Amino acid sequence: MSRESLIKTTRSILSKGGFDISSLMLLRSVCFDIVGRRGDTLLIIKILYNIDAFSKENAEEMKTLAEMLDACPILIGERSSSGFLEPGIVYSRFNIQIVSNETLADLILEDSPPFIFAAPGGLYVKLDNVHLKNVREEEGISLGTLADIAGVSRRAIQMYETGMSAMIDAALRLEEFLDTSIIKAINPFEYKYENKPKYYELSGNKRSSSEIFNQLLNMGFSVTPVLRSPFEALTRSEEIIILTGLSNEDEKLIQKAMISSDISRITRKHSVIIVEKEHGLDNVESTAIVTRDELNRMSDKDELTDVVISRCKKQ
Repeated sequence: MSRESLIKTTRSILSKGGFDISSLMLLRSVCFDIVGRRGDTLLIIKILYNIDAFSKENAEEMKTLAEMLDACPILIGERSSSGFLEPGIVYSRFNIQIVSNETLADLILEDSPPFIFAAPGGLYVKLDNVHLKNVREEEGISLGTLADIAGVSRRAIQMYETGMSAMIDAALRLEEFLDTSIIKAINPFEYKYENKPKYYELSGNKRSSSEIFNQLLNMGFSVTPVLRSPFEALTRSEEIIILTGLSNEDEKLIQKAMISSDISRITRKHSVIIVEKEHGLDNVESTAIVTRDELNRMSDKDELTDVVISRCKKQ
């Protein structure tokens, strides 16, 4: 199956599952292929036939975008060098969870979440550690007895009761012996933030090689440059995050602005493209267009924020 077919399948699954999804991009230099939202769940999705092609650089930018936009990064794949991805199993690379389209469909169309995740050493499950400990203590079962049943050490049972995951066989033996469910479902849409933006965000006295970014910094914004997105930076103040693009190519301005508009709509953020010369445009769809001269005449971040918000509304 080609990557384009995989993307088409993923988009179909998300759409059937009630997600509002971005338009087809197929930009190979971009770190993500789809942005999708359902309620409060915002996903930044990369799709690859072979997940071995997923680079650390792509992962870092996806995680930075996810943290700034309050989203979850996720990779959809078909296979790795070890073989095809198994349905119902969650994999991971660079702390980004990976599932097949089959697992994705089960999760959002059938409300059937995965229970198994792959990690070094084999396949594991997460345990309801509180329930496990409560049942063991209520039944008066010793750590040693459970250790014998599961085929692990007493220390391992103690670790299970404090939140450590278990190998599948050990967990199933414990469930059968205790006659209760202790294996927890996995939500691939949950993501533990790593505080990535602090490594890449420019603020205060930090400066960039871009004169425009430096102007934004002088106005009081914080700027996070990005290299693998349809825009060049995320510009932030206390009240707002703006997807910020730069353009000096007339023929690409409209396309770039439309992509930014689509993404800003789904992420519920504003977007702006700063251009070198006047085009007679205040906006393209919901993306504000601001010229370099206009930016130079602005004295502070509030002035630019007001212009972006007002022009974003002109559709």
